[in-house]
Amino acid sequence: MAKGKHSHTRAQGKKWSTFSLVLWALFFLTLILVVLLALGIVYLPTTDDDFPTTELSAFRRKTSQSGESLVENSEQWTEILSWEPRAFIYHNFLSKEECEYLIELAKPHMVKSSVVDSKTGKSTESRVRTSSGMFLKRGRDKIIQNIEKRIADFTFIPVENGEGLQILHYEAGQKYEPHYDYFLDEFNTKNGGQRIATVLMYLSDVEEGGETVFPAANANFSSVPWWNDLSQCARKGLSVKPKMGDALLFWSMRPDATLDPSSLHGGCPVIKGNKWSSTKWLHLHEYKV
Repeated sequence: MAKGKHSHTRAQGKKWSTFSLVLWALFFLTLILVVLLALGIVYLPTTDDDFPTTELSAFRRKTSQSGESLVENSEQWTEILSWEPRAFIYHNFLSKEECEYLIELAKPHMVKSSVVDSKTGKSTESRVRTSSGMFLKRGRDKIIQNIEKRIADFTFIPVENGEGLQILHYEAGQKYEPHYDYFLDEFNTKNGGQRIATVLMYLSDVEEGGETVFPAANANFSSVPWWNDLSQCARKGLSVKPKMGDALLFWSMRPDATLDPSSLHGGCPVIKGNKWSSTKWLHLHEYKV
């Protein structure tokens, strides 16, 4: 009889011992999970409600720089500007040194800017565009190759589909009236097909004016955080203030391959200071240079 009692007591002891081990194991697992959460090594899933896409500045994403630059950039992230047209800002896309390099490379070769004649395909002077500019041959040197590779990574469009970089300079009073980057004739689409997207890189800050404006955009124009700093011209649509190193990507075609009239855009007059920028036009097919 005593032996049975001792056996029962030992069995209960084993049960409590196993139970205690399980509790301690759960305690330590919980403690480890809390530490990992605190360090940011793991995270809890969130719903899409955390990023409402109806707000113009709702989405910010850290990105890593592709290719090589002259120096390391500050924090890089992309921002949704609009869905009509599809437009995105890549903050700190270029380094300060890259911006200055492109400006110095272009300065000795600047000429009055022109527009493309839709009937002949030839360049012609126009009052709608009063800046000066020049083109840099695609793949001209290592620095330009790295920038073009970075553009391809950003847009998912091959380097071969892009025209050479165009460098533009706007002095006080100079502008570019609203226009489309796509073509409505067959002549200008023989090489590379239609222009489907544009990457506009700002090589300098502008003291006042010089904004890029989308007058036909379907968006709440005044919701951008820089609204109070915009010129009167820029308040006629959805606008972006020039900031050295930033790149604006907008699409001239919709996802269904139709032309997007909401991509109408212009360069507001520079009121104070100088504006330097670089444009990369991207085509549907390979653009032969």
